[in-house]
Amino acid sequence: MKNVFPKDRGIEGVRVRKPGRRAVPAVIGAAVATVLAVDLAVLAERTPGEAAAEPVTEQLVAVADKDRLGREVAPAGRRVEPQLMFVAAGHEAIPDSLLAKVRRIRGVTGAERVDGARVELAGKEVGIFGVDPSSFRNFTPEPTAKHDGLWRNVAAGDVAVSFVLGSDGGVRLDSRVPVSGGARRSEIRVGAHATMGIGDIDAVVSEATARRLGMAEDNVLLIASGDRDVERVRKAVAGLVPEKAGTLRTLDPGFDFRSSGGGGAHLSALEVRTAVNAGMTKLGMPYVWGGESDAEGGYDCSGLMQWAFAQAGVRLPRVAEDQARTGRIVPFEQARAGDMLIWANDPTAPGRISHIALYLGGDRMLVAPRTGDVIKIQKVYFRGFRGAVRIDRRAAARLAG
Repeated sequence: MKNVFPKDRGIEGVRVRKPGRRAVPAVIGAAVATVLAVDLAVLAERTPGEAAAEPVTEQLVAVADKDRLGREVAPAGRRVEPQLMFVAAGHEAIPDSLLAKVRRIRGVTGAERVDGARVELAGKEVGIFGVDPSSFRNFTPEPTAKHDGLWRNVAAGDVAVSFVLGSDGGVRLDSRVPVSGGARRSEIRVGAHATMGIGDIDAVVSEATARRLGMAEDNVLLIASGDRDVERVRKAVAGLVPEKAGTLRTLDPGFDFRSSGGGGAHLSALEVRTAVNAGMTKLGMPYVWGGESDAEGGYDCSGLMQWAFAQAGVRLPRVAEDQARTGRIVPFEQARAGDMLIWANDPTAPGRISHIALYLGGDRMLVAPRTGDVIKIQKVYFRGFRGAVRIDRRAAARLAG
């Protein structure tokens, strides 16, 4: 999610704050700016038995609106994994000729044009795609790709928001939310909670809806490859476009727990103590989706981690999945105060890290839970729990950019 959209540009006519959790890659926005006191000892073993987990939404897709039945879309086809994304400069549409050439590159298994922008949705800044539901579904995680009802709702004019934006951000299923793109504003029904698995794109609508919002057309190209040598494919794509025609970036892969690690540049006891004490000063502040400062009225889970460790001079990347890559992952029984705890709670994108907290020792953690709650200390829970991250300073700085 690093930044597809720049931090100093945003929706025309809408005051855009510095991006928070959804600090999406900083290129699309340039193309569509006018459119749119704790225990710091080693942890004691956890209490036998799992603590009650925070709830996971069971109903992820709204029933088709009876006044406008969900439209038919093509069934799911062969799923491909997007590895590269090209964003055209300015408001330029990616030409048919470039799309055809990319599709002929050896190792490319799929290429799809979409409309990309940053909009304000339910008062939150999000990255959004306008897509052809029949073809784009094959570029998404398997549970999302296979759900016909989800894509019928999108085709009928609904917006699908990411699972995290729905569950943590409080954007309720079947609610109608304001979506602003440029000078245009629409009330759109939330038809699904479903993660697309592409950067930090937190919303998807149909192409027709995107055009109604005034989004740039066909300005983003997603490229999938079965070739393990992604760099070779990237160079081949880069050779097809002039240097100033846009930005080409490699998309983050799904989280690989086996490859996590670091060089052993672990934090000192002083750094840990400083970060923990800093985090504790935010107790009682509201959870704010995308929040990373007092100026925004609160913090989300990864925003709190980034701010707290920054007070100790430790730079972390912005979102939970990237923060989970900043060090070696150890089982809970080996966790120490100052480690970050991670969860993969998203049923629409299995294995992707969707939540993070700061371990305090003694089975307790400091956490920013979700919209409607506040930063607090609570007992560690274990549904969806994937381990503790022992931060490596060098790895963290490299990922922070």
